[in-house]
Amino acid sequence: MSDPSAQTVLVVDDEANILEALQKVLTKEGFEVLTAGNGRQALEVLRKRPIRVMITDLRMPGMTGDDLLKAAKAITPEVEVVVMTAYGTIENAVEAMKLGAYDFISKPLKRASVVAAVRKALDKQALVVENRELKAQLAAAQLAAASSRSIVGNSQVMRATLETARQAANSSATVLLLGESGTGKELLAHYIHEHSPRVHKPFIATNCAALPESILESELFGHEKGSFTGAVRSRAGRFQEADGGTLFLDEIGEIPLQVQVKLLRALQEGEVEPVGGRTTAVDFRLVCATNRELTDEVKGGRFREDLYYRINVVPIRIPPLRDRLEDVPLLVEHFLRSYALRHDKAIEGIGDEAVELMSRYGWPGNVRELENAIERAVVLSRGPVIQIDDLPPELRDPQAGHGRQLTFSVGTPLEEVERRMIMETLKFTRGDKRLAADLLGIATRTIYRKLEAGLIRDESYTPHRDRPDKPEGTTDKGDPKGIIH
Repeated sequence: MSDPSAQTVLVVDDEANILEALQKVLTKEGFEVLTAGNGRQALEVLRKRPIRVMITDLRMPGMTGDDLLKAAKAITPEVEVVVMTAYGTIENAVEAMKLGAYDFISKPLKRASVVAAVRKALDKQALVVENRELKAQLAAAQLAAASSRSIVGNSQVMRATLETARQAANSSATVLLLGESGTGKELLAHYIHEHSPRVHKPFIATNCAALPESILESELFGHEKGSFTGAVRSRAGRFQEADGGTLFLDEIGEIPLQVQVKLLRALQEGEVEPVGGRTTAVDFRLVCATNRELTDEVKGGRFREDLYYRINVVPIRIPPLRDRLEDVPLLVEHFLRSYALRHDKAIEGIGDEAVELMSRYGWPGNVRELENAIERAVVLSRGPVIQIDDLPPELRDPQAGHGRQLTFSVGTPLEEVERRMIMETLKFTRGDKRLAADLLGIATRTIYRKLEAGLIRDESYTPHRDRPDKPEGTTDKGDPKGIIH
């Protein structure tokens, strides 16, 4: 503590000889010492100077030591208070400590006891200050990490993807992100927004597959009061919320044809028409994403060809994790730090054999599956180093995961076969509906519909939390944990 103000001590007593003696003793020990003859003088000092430790007598005329203690803590909560008490009044000192005093020393005073009490109080005060500063730094770091959403990966294919995204970010062109579920399309959409001139404007994300068809139009374009049953007030849509900024439509291939018409007009004319309302001009930059091959959807008549060409201005295909396995060690280290901190686990690292195993795995669920595997390993690990036994079974034994077989008797109803397949796949993906749908080759909305109808069960599913189904629902983000690569 080289800063003198960090060792400032205030001594309060109505006896001048005690003030003088304590000032000499503490000054020789290198402290800066201020004195006050009563409680009111002490409070004046506390209001003007940063005091680290206050030594005060309990019995003083006028304002007592207890009253001073309460007032001092109100003015400077961090000040540590040491009370002086005469022999036979230890009970009073204990009461003072209940009010917030750090320690007490008995009269007649001993030099060693006084110095020791002050040093301990200063050490505690320094720890409090340091802890507060560290928490502030951690909060700042977490805020910075959340806003920047750094993409982890140094493979050539990932560097090329980011270079294309950065070039596209400087324009206002519509971007279409292509890739399998779990590759991190929303994270790349954030990356494009944060490197664009619109960075200080809103970024609005909407998962089109998670919104029921009956309210999708209202969610995107807004509605006027009374325009349909339940519309008790007017509401702006996602396009209007994104005015001036970026609108990210995830799983755009799930949008029904009648809504595609309005989306096309919004792109062509720069205006939206709320349900039951008049057209409104909006300024937005559109980024879309899909895990489907939209050309096949166009050929099948499920996606408008003119809309496809409108959104396919700058297509960016995000590589699956199996095509950049050299990034696995970097991703493992990143997620390990993140989840060790989040779950307050003292994890020092991960074994080489475990990393090697993960670097050979195919990762059908991509980065999202890797992230889930690391979080599981962190939570269940019993030691400071993650080992192979801490990893999910499907990594250690392919037959436990993707090689698992389901058997059905001849004559099993097709509905029952479908039900069991969906439920077992949800177990494997640990409740990830998007990943399960991708593995099964069905629409995500199909799984939600069966869950809501009670045809299948999933313990991780909670209606109205997993899938917003009201016009006033919150934005559903495709990658809630905010990391992909």
